[in-house]
Amino acid sequence: MKYLHTMVRVTDIDESLDFYCNKLGLEELDRYVNEGGRFTLVFLAAPGNESAQVELTWNWDPEELSGGRNFGHLAYEVDDIYAKCRHLMDSGVTINRPPRDGRMAFVRSPDGVSVELLQRGEALPPADPWKDMGNTGVW
Repeated sequence: MKYLHTMVRVTDIDESLDFYCNKLGLEELDRYVNEGGRFTLVFLAAPGNESAQVELTWNWDPEELSGGRNFGHLAYEVDDIYAKCRHLMDSGVTINRPPRDGRMAFVRSPDGVSVELLQRGEALPPADPWKDMGNTGVW
């Protein structure tokens, strides 16, 4: 058995690609447009880790999506959790669960999908402004 990908439905492909690629740092690997079925699939992965993919599914006809956490969350290991969270915050992303412990943080995509960020290796020493920052919303 081999892991292939996790599928996430999105309501705005451009907004989602901005979040997942420009802000989170994933790269687009492939795209499949089905005009007859009125949907687009976009496959993303972290640089150098193409075997762990996320499939964004965008159905062209409007639909209401809710929850976003009903399947759990996506998780990515990062080289510097403080730098990644600072970049996300500076890009307008809310840090729902700040990396107070230097190890773990949570953010949400534009469609409410929970994304966990984990520090590669050992946790970083607690640091400002993160160590005293409270949670925002749900994660």
